[in-house]
Amino acid sequence: MTDITRRPFGFWTATALVVGNMIGSGFFALPAQLAPFGFTSVAAWVAAITGAMVLALVIAGLSRAKPEATGTLAICASVLGPLPGVLIGWSFWAGIWSANAFIALTAVRYLAVFWPPLAFSSFTLVAGAVGLLWMITLLNLRGAPAAGRFQVATTIIKLVPLAAIIVLLVQLGAGGGLTAGAHPHAPFDPRQLSSAVTLAFFAMVGFECAGVAAARVRDPARTIPRATLAGVGLTGLLYLIACSGIIFAMPQEVVAGANAPVALFVESFWGRGAGLAVAGFAAVAAIGALNGWVLLQGEVPLGMARAGVIPASIGRTDSRDVPVGALVASSVLASVLVLSNITRDTAAIYDFMLRVTTAATLWFYAGACVTALVLGVARPAAVIGLAFAFWAIWGAGYEAIGLSLLLMATAVPLYFLARRSAEQAPEPAPVA
Repeated sequence: MTDITRRPFGFWTATALVVGNMIGSGFFALPAQLAPFGFTSVAAWVAAITGAMVLALVIAGLSRAKPEATGTLAICASVLGPLPGVLIGWSFWAGIWSANAFIALTAVRYLAVFWPPLAFSSFTLVAGAVGLLWMITLLNLRGAPAAGRFQVATTIIKLVPLAAIIVLLVQLGAGGGLTAGAHPHAPFDPRQLSSAVTLAFFAMVGFECAGVAAARVRDPARTIPRATLAGVGLTGLLYLIACSGIIFAMPQEVVAGANAPVALFVESFWGRGAGLAVAGFAAVAAIGALNGWVLLQGEVPLGMARAGVIPASIGRTDSRDVPVGALVASSVLASVLVLSNITRDTAAIYDFMLRVTTAATLWFYAGACVTALVLGVARPAAVIGLAFAFWAIWGAGYEAIGLSLLLMATAVPLYFLARRSAEQAPEPAPVA
C-alpha cells in the first residue's frame, strides 16, 4: 500500500475536513437557537471562538510533539494511561454519532423546502434522516480517498451561501439595517453566557478532526497544525459575522421561531428564489458535515483499537483500510437515537442533542489539555483551555452532563476486555 493511499489527506484536504466539519448544521440551525439570548449571543460567539482557538493550539502542539502518533486520542492514551484514554475517546466517539443524528435531521429539514413530503410528519422526517445517514455511510465504506474528495467538493459549495450572507449583511449595514436600535433584542446577561457558549461551541466542534485522523494525513507534524488553525480562524470569523448579523437584522422572535433561519433571512431581503437557493446550499453544507463526521465515527474507534485500549477486533479493516464494523456500529447507534425521538418536539430534541454532543466532546478537549500539561506542551494554552472546557461543560446542564458521563462509562467493560485479551495472548516463540 503506497503512502498516498494510506495517508491521502494533504493540507487542502485536511483544511477542508476542518472547515467542512465545522460549517454544517450548526451554522444553519444556531441563529434560531441563539436568537433568544440577544446580545449575550455575540459574547458567546467570541468566547466559543476564542476557546476553540486555544484548544486548537493545544491539539496542534500535541501533534508536533508526537507526529508519529495515530491521532490525538492515541497521544492522550499513551500519556494519561489506557483507562483515561479509552474514557476520553469513547466520550468523543459518542459525541460524534449523536451529532450525526442531529446533522442528518437538519439536512432533511432543509431538503424538505424543496420536497415538503419529507417533513409531512415526524415519521417521514426521521425516515429521511436515517436514509441520508446510511447513504453517507455507504460512501465512506468505499474508503477515505472517496470521502475526502466528496468533502473538498461540498466544502467549496457551502462557502457560496456564506459569501452571499456576508454580501447581504454589508448591504444592510451600508443602508442602516444593522444598527443596534433597528430591532429590540435582549440585553447582555452574564448569567446566561455559559449556556449560550455551550450552544455556540457546538458549531465549533470539528476543528480537532485533522488531529483525530492523523493516521490519514501526510506530514502530520506540519500539516495538522496549519490545517487546524487555518480552518478555525476562517470558520470562526464567518460565524461571528454571519450568525450575529442574521440575529440582529431581523426581529428576535422571528429568528427564534424559524425552522430554516438562514434561508428565511435571505428570502426576507432578496426574495423567494434567493431563499430557495440558500436552502439548497444549507442542505449541501449539512450533508458535507455529515460526511466528515461519518468518516470520523469510524476513525476514532480505529485509532483506539490500534492504540490497544479497546479490543483489536473493533478496529479490524477491510482491503480499503476501512474500519467497517466500527463505521456500521456508529451509524446504527445514530439511527437508534434518531428513531427514539420520533414522538418528541423538534425544538426540544435539537436543544438537548446540541448540549449532549457538546458535553461529550468537551471531555475529549479537557483530556487533551491535561495531556499537554503532563507533556509540558503549550502549557499556557492548556491551562486556559482546560478552564474553558469545564466552564462550557457546566453550561450544558445536569441532564446532558449526566448522559455524557453515562456514555463514557460504557467503555469500561471494553477496556477490561482488551486487557484480558492482551494477558491471554500467547508469548512469541523464541528465535533459534
